[in-house]
Amino acid sequence: MKEFLRSTLATITGVLICGFIFIILGVTMLAGIVASSESETLVMPNSVFTLELKGTVQERYQPSPVDQFFEDQISTYGLEDILSSIQKAKENEQIKGIYLHTGALACSTASLQAIHRALADFKQSGKFLIAYADMYTQGGYYLASVADKVIVNPAGNLSWHGLSSETMFLKDFLAKIGVKMQIFRVGTYKSAVEPMTNTEMSPANREQTQAFLESTWKSIVDDVAASRNISVDSLNLLADKNMDLRPAEDYVHCGLADTLMYKDEVLSYLKSLAGLTEEDDLHTLSLDEMTRVKSATPKSKTRDVVAVYYAYGEIDNGSSYDEGINSEKMTKDLRDLRKDKNVKAVVLRVNSPGGSAYGSEQIWREVNLLKAEKPVVVSMGDYAASGGYYISCAANKIVAEPTTLTGSIGIFGMMPDASELLTNKLGLHFDGVKTHKMADMGSMSRPFNAEESALMQQMVNQGYALFTKRCAEGRNIPLEELCKIAEGRVWTGSMAKELKLVDELGGLDTAIQLAAELGKVKDYKLKSYPAKQDFLTELLNTRTDRYIHGQLQETFGEYYQGFEWLRHVKQSDRLQARLPFNMRIQ
Repeated sequence: MKEFLRSTLATITGVLICGFIFIILGVTMLAGIVASSESETLVMPNSVFTLELKGTVQERYQPSPVDQFFEDQISTYGLEDILSSIQKAKENEQIKGIYLHTGALACSTASLQAIHRALADFKQSGKFLIAYADMYTQGGYYLASVADKVIVNPAGNLSWHGLSSETMFLKDFLAKIGVKMQIFRVGTYKSAVEPMTNTEMSPANREQTQAFLESTWKSIVDDVAASRNISVDSLNLLADKNMDLRPAEDYVHCGLADTLMYKDEVLSYLKSLAGLTEEDDLHTLSLDEMTRVKSATPKSKTRDVVAVYYAYGEIDNGSSYDEGINSEKMTKDLRDLRKDKNVKAVVLRVNSPGGSAYGSEQIWREVNLLKAEKPVVVSMGDYAASGGYYISCAANKIVAEPTTLTGSIGIFGMMPDASELLTNKLGLHFDGVKTHKMADMGSMSRPFNAEESALMQQMVNQGYALFTKRCAEGRNIPLEELCKIAEGRVWTGSMAKELKLVDELGGLDTAIQLAAELGKVKDYKLKSYPAKQDFLTELLNTRTDRYIHGQLQETFGEYYQGFEWLRHVKQSDRLQARLPFNMRIQ
């Protein structure tokens, strides 16, 4: 008995000691991560900022605590961090230049334009900007084109082939499995429902897609022509030849690149540009390190604030899902900004393809109330279409990138009829009782009858009438004129400016300057909202599904958008103000 008790006590003691050790190790690891994520980066003399972009660029990025444990695997970047880091590199005297290294980059055109413009501004400092890649994607090359020297690996390649947009149609697939989508919409160009009802693009959708592709390509090719000193006609001829499949020497001969080098040669070249010898160590700063470099701009002591509120992702109706624009949270945040006496103007940074019509209306209401007390300027990112335009139209001024996809002023509703799948394919039969004739409206076990369909279409018509009314009043355009450019049609920022749907072309910096002018403040602090959470708060709020979604986005890249579209349509309201697609350079 003594031996048993002694053995049991020893086991319990061992377990407690091991548990204590694991707790100490865990706390130590967490403390290390917190310290590394918050510590300021010290910049060594003759340093080079290595801007390595291989992965996904999104509007704003805060790695979850789970991501911190897999830091080497993370390849998602925040546009906000990229732009601020380029500005810091321009201002910091210890940094001699930027080494731009791009790879497989999933980034929308408007974000690429913002980075391209920031790099062009950096060059005005007189510091060097060198670009290198083994394989340039078309988007990566667009960024590289602004560099002093574009370098390609001798065995590498460079993509330059123009733009394309392709849609997968599900009508026949749904018919084979016994599902029919019941569609209700307003807008000739509102093509979000076409994949469910068609087997090819409608003439109206083909027209609008061709138009905004050509507008987007014009912006890209104009920028590259100016940077590389090549005519637009020559660049278009090269795109027709599909430079992707050419030997690396051809890129130099045609002027797309300057020289061929292996990576070790590039690093030696960077040393010489930084004023170092071959034996010296090259001090480089990553994007993560640059985000923790102290800004050279002194902090203002004024209490006046220009607030930048980031609204990006799908618009929901106030549900608890923490990705995208939660309309309930956003309306509360805007209300707080309206009541804050220190906030003199608000910049609403919108990067959204739309979503819930109900959620969009609630946000519109709060933006309108905010505008009554202080200036509101919208800065459009990659998308500010449909519901994204709905929440923007009440602002005092709207600023968009030339390639922003906006407009899409239209409404649709969609409900699946799975009666054939459930009954004929799976052998499931349904029966029930009801107190009123429409009590079971919306059941997937039967289609809408004529009266129910008429009610759904009436609701969609009412939603469209309200949407166009909001846009006409917000933009001070007669309703009849607004309706001519509505119809669910998608426009680029350049096209939208001509139609008076936006006021100016430019990025977030342009919108901030305009907001400060309207707010009549010269000395002000710039604050971003919603505020990023510190590590411990983020850890306590971390959800496993957020990490899983992040990993899916890493794995599928641009194709992840299709998955997200289907998920949001399935979970969202019957009434939608949503862009039909997300276009990327490919």
